[in-house]
Amino acid sequence: MTDPVLYQTPVPKVARIILNRPDRRNAQDTDLLYALNDAFDMAAQDDDISVIVLAATGPHFSSGHDLRETDPIGALQRHRTVGTWCGFGCAGAEGWMAREEEIYLGFSERWRNIPKPTIAEVQGKVITGGLMLVWPCDLIVAADDAEFQDNATLMGGNGVEYFAHPWELGMRKAKELLFTAEPITAHEAHRIGMVNRVVPRERLTEETMALAERIARQPLFGLKLAKKSVNTAQDAQGRQQAMQTAFALHQLVHSHYMQLHGTLVDPSFMENFNAGRPR
Repeated sequence: MTDPVLYQTPVPKVARIILNRPDRRNAQDTDLLYALNDAFDMAAQDDDISVIVLAATGPHFSSGHDLRETDPIGALQRHRTVGTWCGFGCAGAEGWMAREEEIYLGFSERWRNIPKPTIAEVQGKVITGGLMLVWPCDLIVAADDAEFQDNATLMGGNGVEYFAHPWELGMRKAKELLFTAEPITAHEAHRIGMVNRVVPRERLTEETMALAERIARQPLFGLKLAKKSVNTAQDAQGRQQAMQTAFALHQLVHSHYMQLHGTLVDPSFMENFNAGRPR
């Protein structure tokens, strides 16, 4: 079986973590997310690593959550959970909320707080759950073909579980992204400050690795403290509290549609998804 995540150390002081489900456009099932978390932990705990790059195989970075995963609750039994939440086997909203607290909000927050610089190397589509992989990274280098989208409103929801939209996009653009569900191009993302650099697709890895190597030449302790200082300033703006409220509303969405239709999201979205028709 092909490993869903690859781990490399191509140059000194730089770890390169690669999403490796190109046949599924790197959709995130439970196994991929735990493998990714293990890779991040490995890089974080290696004192010889100063910078972590997150990349992906195939034409697209990530199509988001794997909506076709079978028995997603049961899949948790194959892994040792890392968060403090519990109740994964409970019925109703309790079990599903526990799962999303662990592998969506919980993982993204863990990765955001790794005390080493992280760089997302992004190409193609980054859809909904894919944002929860790139937004926790400190820097984003995007190919000129990259597009970023949150289509949660098409599902009847308020946004992806890791609700960083206002800090990543600004208030007006965050609302536009959510209200329209239209993608943001790499150049537009750069203009509004969500992306650090836009480069030609054929030079994406080269440019990202050059940036990683330049950062890796700095003293690691200084990099750790600089990252903590900026993250703390962002948290002082109320980021964590706002994210928890948005996550609770996200759980309300699931409960609402389960009561009405027996599905986690608006069934019209799933009908289009299963028929292969984009919304």
